[in-house]
Amino acid sequence: MAADHEALKADAEQFFRGRVTPFVTTYCLPCHQNRRPTRAGVNFSPALKAPGHAAFTEQWRKAAARVKAHDMPPKGAAQPDEADRQMFVDWLAKLKYLSHKDPGPFVIRRLTKTEYGNTLRDLFGVDPSIADGLPDEVSGAGYLNSLSPLQLEQYLTIADKVLRRIVAPDGAPPTTVQKRLFGEPSAPKTDPRGEARNVARSLARKAYRRPPTEGELDVLVATFDLGRRNNLAYPQALHLMLKAILVSPQFLFITPARGAEAEAGSSTGIVPLDDHQLASRLSYLLWATMPDDELMALADSGKLHEPGVLKAQAKRLLDDRRSRALFDGFGAQWLSVGGLKRQVFDPALFPQMTATMRQAMYDEVRLFFESIVREDKSVIGFVESDYTYLNETLASIYGLEKTTKGPQMRRVRLNDGNRGGVLGMPGILAATSFPNRTSPVKRGVWVLEQVLGDHVPAAPPDVPALDKQDQATVANLTVRQRTELHRTNPVCANCHQILDPIGFGLEKFDAIGRWRDRDSNGQPIDAAGELPGGKRFAGPRDLKAIIAARSGDVSRNLLEKLLAYALGRKLEGYDEIVVDNLMEEIAADGYRMRSLIYGVITSYPFTHRRVEERGAINEQTRND
Repeated sequence: MAADHEALKADAEQFFRGRVTPFVTTYCLPCHQNRRPTRAGVNFSPALKAPGHAAFTEQWRKAAARVKAHDMPPKGAAQPDEADRQMFVDWLAKLKYLSHKDPGPFVIRRLTKTEYGNTLRDLFGVDPSIADGLPDEVSGAGYLNSLSPLQLEQYLTIADKVLRRIVAPDGAPPTTVQKRLFGEPSAPKTDPRGEARNVARSLARKAYRRPPTEGELDVLVATFDLGRRNNLAYPQALHLMLKAILVSPQFLFITPARGAEAEAGSSTGIVPLDDHQLASRLSYLLWATMPDDELMALADSGKLHEPGVLKAQAKRLLDDRRSRALFDGFGAQWLSVGGLKRQVFDPALFPQMTATMRQAMYDEVRLFFESIVREDKSVIGFVESDYTYLNETLASIYGLEKTTKGPQMRRVRLNDGNRGGVLGMPGILAATSFPNRTSPVKRGVWVLEQVLGDHVPAAPPDVPALDKQDQATVANLTVRQRTELHRTNPVCANCHQILDPIGFGLEKFDAIGRWRDRDSNGQPIDAAGELPGGKRFAGPRDLKAIIAARSGDVSRNLLEKLLAYALGRKLEGYDEIVVDNLMEEIAADGYRMRSLIYGVITSYPFTHRRVEERGAINEQTRND
């Protein structure tokens, strides 16, 4: 494999020098080079010198998408012929071979609100809702993660609430949690500092998800000493020490371990992930909470990193009901239903969109996702399936309310080939609509990016949205006819010839997912279309079959998105080679969902990290 990689690397370097460099020099550098002003903030001069550097991966991807869509070079500039455009697009497939073998940095990230609440529950038995007052996260690159000044203040408030719930009032007998955390009350302490250090060691090991260092224990004991100097009794000084733990970076953030791990990899710059950090990475991915006793015991023994052990633990976690977190964290982002409860719909047009209906829509997608994972079905089941999960409320959208009664969600077999799979689910169809109508463009983009993994360039800024079109002119036009007006703009035509047919194929579902044959103007809906390559379809049933036939694209897209989520960063450089190798294994197993998950958690970037300089780690912590 090493010899093959070297040959592919040599081919990529030759291709870049002989084909890509002249293309960029001719068509890109006139506007995008080392001079001021740099158009759109894009500079190809550094990328030409180090094309395989991870910093330029996204730049190459965006450039290829723009060139493919004929957005670039701009109108009036010299234009490449179609063969050269295709050559530049094809270059992306070779780019990865210029990358060094590198698992990337360990992303230092804060626990999300859900993870934070769950961890407090597992540590102290408090209800996770204690964290509900924290602001919602802002969607980031692969992970919901942010930190605001308000949260810093709220962590202190929540720590106080936790202490009030687990610590008995002065003079009252200690609670069960107090006894577990601080030990049984006893006679006056002969060595209160020594006993406080032992308590700190036990508490920090659980809260930090790893054994604490002696330096970390020194800081905690210093907090205990501070309490004692301020005339706090021994128990109250321990409570202050616990509060320090709850607002410490070691608790609030997931960080890489240091020490022996860094020394072991100092000669190469790459190290295996410490077993305790691997336990946290696995547990927060699949359960959105801290590692349990079994994971911690395996980490203590140094066996968790063994592929067989790691895979067995992933299976155990997936079989547990807490693995619902994989959908709530990852699946809801991937399928774009995370914001459904807050999405606005015109109440005059869609009075059905009550809180109960929104919850049922979300639960349908969640239960369906969980069934694919639990039953280890092929990833293609997300596109084509003959069942879903309904209650009476949601069944009304499907027209099945006569046979599906009651509020309980249950598995229902579908006989309508237009339904089944995520493309026909009301929650997803609603999430890709506007408040008052469907959006073929949004649905087309969703299918291309979320299901097939294609990159769709942003619309040019000077093209009006459908709602900005002259209303007198378009009053009697269908949404399809109004959307097709975009094709009169040559800048839009290339993207829309791919986007629009997919969106039109789903147009018989209205903005909340009900089937219809006519639009709001009473005009018949034409859901037929043709995709590039001559593949024709007459409606959702045929469109699903075409997409399902692209099993490799669907599986690779899901693999890339899950790996990026698990790592907390965008994929770049050598990650693409990792994905190539994983795809061979996953394809050999019929693209089964658990094979995909096991591939992620045993992959090189999941189990290894690049050693960062101490200053770089400190700088990232300050930025976060």
